[in-house]
Amino acid sequence: MESSPAPPTASPVDWDLAASTAARLCAAGPRFTRHQAEREAVGLRRAADVSVEHVHRITRLEAARDLRDSEVLVLDRPTWARANVGAFSTLLAPAFEHVQQARPAEYARATQGLGTAATALEAGAVLAFMSSKVLGQYEPFCALPGPDGTSTGPEGGRLLLVAPNIAEVRVELNVDPEDFRLWVCLHEQTHRVQFAAAPWLREHLQANIMELVSGMFDKVDTLPERLSARVRALLKGPEADPQSVEEGRGSAELGTDDHPASMGLLELIQDPEDKKRLARINAVMSLLEGHANVVMDAIDSSVVPTVKTIRQRFDHRTSTRSSVDRWIRRFMGMDAKMQQYRDGQRFVKHVVRELGMDGFNVVWASADNLPGEQEIHHPEQWIARIRGQD
Repeated sequence: MESSPAPPTASPVDWDLAASTAARLCAAGPRFTRHQAEREAVGLRRAADVSVEHVHRITRLEAARDLRDSEVLVLDRPTWARANVGAFSTLLAPAFEHVQQARPAEYARATQGLGTAATALEAGAVLAFMSSKVLGQYEPFCALPGPDGTSTGPEGGRLLLVAPNIAEVRVELNVDPEDFRLWVCLHEQTHRVQFAAAPWLREHLQANIMELVSGMFDKVDTLPERLSARVRALLKGPEADPQSVEEGRGSAELGTDDHPASMGLLELIQDPEDKKRLARINAVMSLLEGHANVVMDAIDSSVVPTVKTIRQRFDHRTSTRSSVDRWIRRFMGMDAKMQQYRDGQRFVKHVVRELGMDGFNVVWASADNLPGEQEIHHPEQWIARIRGQD
């Protein structure tokens, strides 16, 4: 008699509910005729293809010479949200499996009752909000092996371009369509090249995330109290949050060099060990975002004729958000994302200035060459460490 297949592992998140919630709550984007939608998709695919050559020229990474490692997908908002639910479930599956084996009693409690639905509703709402803000995204984790060891996507991940958002921002800024598409794709294709140049990076990040998730399960009992405290602090405004005090080149919205902006909801469930784990992840994300920004800044009018206008209008748009939008971004940790762009960009520019692009590119050779959080803020320390390896 054949044995029955093992039941699927229970998850602390009802991913199907998260996906349906996200799709249902997504704000309606600009209306396209079929012809307009096709033209937008064709334009974005062309820009994604053209941008690879420029990323190769600027980064000098051989991985960008003939980049065929992954898919390029042009999506609407609900499809982007559902794609991210799938990516999160794939990314977190090994972490959840590890927690289930290490702490079966805790895990069982976390996967019973209304908690899985509540988490799914929250995740769906967050992704629905994000779906109207994200222009593009390189998703590396969709291809990682699932719990049964099988592949869950294309081998090299996916480049996601959210067509209605790119079109909406372009119209708002009143900039050249072709130039704006290329400008956006340059940043996102740089992320694609990073993971192609460092094929070990996906597994490295997932291992660190698994440690963080596992550690967070130790503190779940205190989450409601810490969440309430954080909400109260945010409602009182920036003056109630010592991390958002304006100082130096920082601002009340985005934090300072010494006091980075809020990390959002993750900040609620960290003890000192969790903070160390998150710091390692944050340092890598700062590197990736900063490097992509440096590539964008290296583009001049010979490649994107209206690049100066695009930068000026995009920066102005970022600085004039409504107070409600700014509050939501701070609560969700999106301002911390902007801090990553700046921290990482300063690091990359300093290293390239001192070592040249080829000298900087040793960062992609192995996990040992990644900068730590301290080194992101003090790139001379990373340079000294790398030089000591010669």
